[in-house]
Amino acid sequence: AFKVKQAEANLATAQAQVAKDQADLDFKRQVLKRMRELFERNLIAKQDAEAAERDYQQMQAQLQLDQAHVAQEAAALEEARVNLGYTDIVSPVDGIVVSRNVDVGQTVASSFQTPVLFLIARDLTKMQVNASVNESDIGVVAEQQRAFFMVDAYPERKFWGVVTQVRNSPQTVQNVVTYDVVVSVDNADLALKPGMTANISIVSAHRENVLKVPLAALRFRPPTKKEPERSADSQHKQLTTRSAENGRHEQRRVWVQVEDQQLRPIPVQVGINDEQFAELLDGELTEGSRVVTAFMTGPKGEEARTTLPGFGMRWRR
Repeated sequence: AFKVKQAEANLATAQAQVAKDQADLDFKRQVLKRMRELFERNLIAKQDAEAAERDYQQMQAQLQLDQAHVAQEAAALEEARVNLGYTDIVSPVDGIVVSRNVDVGQTVASSFQTPVLFLIARDLTKMQVNASVNESDIGVVAEQQRAFFMVDAYPERKFWGVVTQVRNSPQTVQNVVTYDVVVSVDNADLALKPGMTANISIVSAHRENVLKVPLAALRFRPPTKKEPERSADSQHKQLTTRSAENGRHEQRRVWVQVEDQQLRPIPVQVGINDEQFAELLDGELTEGSRVVTAFMTGPKGEEARTTLPGFGMRWRR
């Protein structure tokens, strides 16, 4: 503000000097006119007439010089006003201040890199999730696919979004290559906050009105004489292993219990799976059919007994 007032004063001084020069020029013009008339009447010497004309021309030059000085001071005033406008930092967009990195009254010096003053969210009702997808899974991810995720703040709520970007730039962390996938989410109720951690799942395939079979039944194998029965813990550990048949039509088989407590294999063809159930494409199974998923073995020290879950029947070995 001080520099603006100083520039305004300098401009006013220059303008006053121009006004003074204009008055002096008018006076010199009248003097020159009278001197010419007297010289024509031979009342004065030629030298006096030439001196009057010289003074008039000098006054014209001085007026032009002071007018240029006025223009210079006007430019300095405009520069001072522009610099004063820079002292008011205004957000380029309307939004919500997420973080503030400076305090009131703090001097901010801009160099080659513009300092960050505020982090502003333009519209919190529209948010995005930046997900890191492993290179082994990125092949089935595409734009416009649906995705759902959960955050720790709302453990019982499932948020849905749409894949809007699949970026090609790889990110390598500890020899693990991932790719950024952007999922757009509607946040009309402002439940989601910036910076939340999300566990996201992208729907790469979808089926409706199909039969499904548990993956545990597809992994189940009855014990043989040379192979001891698996314990419940080992069965559970095996069932938690991710299956590799997702997205392909695999010829598998499941086991069902028939008469005389015997097991019979049934060939089936499966399609996609969600790591819990697989799509049943073909096989002698109908809705409600019971399939074997594991054995239940009695504790040590007692008579060894094996029970098929869900049947209430026991085998003796």
